[in-house]
Amino acid sequence: MTKTEPRTRRRKRAGFTLVELMVVIVIIGLLATVVAINVLPSQDRAMVGKAQADISVLEQAIETYRLDNLNFPTDQQGLQALVAPPAGLTQPERYREGGYVRRLPEDPWGNAYQYRRQSAHGGQFDVFSLGADGKEGGEGNDADLGNWQG
Repeated sequence: MTKTEPRTRRRKRAGFTLVELMVVIVIIGLLATVVAINVLPSQDRAMVGKAQADISVLEQAIETYRLDNLNFPTDQQGLQALVAPPAGLTQPERYREGGYVRRLPEDPWGNAYQYRRQSAHGGQFDVFSLGADGKEGGEGNDADLGNWQG
């Protein structure tokens, strides 16, 4: 063995071959696919859960508003009546200082929650999200979520 021979062997062993790199990339791709398939439905369920929690908080705030002001907000006043006193209150001194919620949340899809004084579902009022598509009706992620759903 000469002095140059061990150096040549080291050079041949250093690094990865193209085939080895391709195998690693394919394995990483497969793992990413498995994770995405398992995580994406969980994200959808989490978004629905957040919307249901927000609707419940808004529903409680509306009930508290009614107890203090002896009436529900009108359609024109909407959910904004929970943040600031609406014009035309018969007894403005009864309005809770600081409002009934600090700020109105957006639904998980970035849209405003909706309020309807005359319930279309048999209750006293409706608070709802129009779902992922932002339109009434729909199925799956596009379905409306409201306080009438339990």
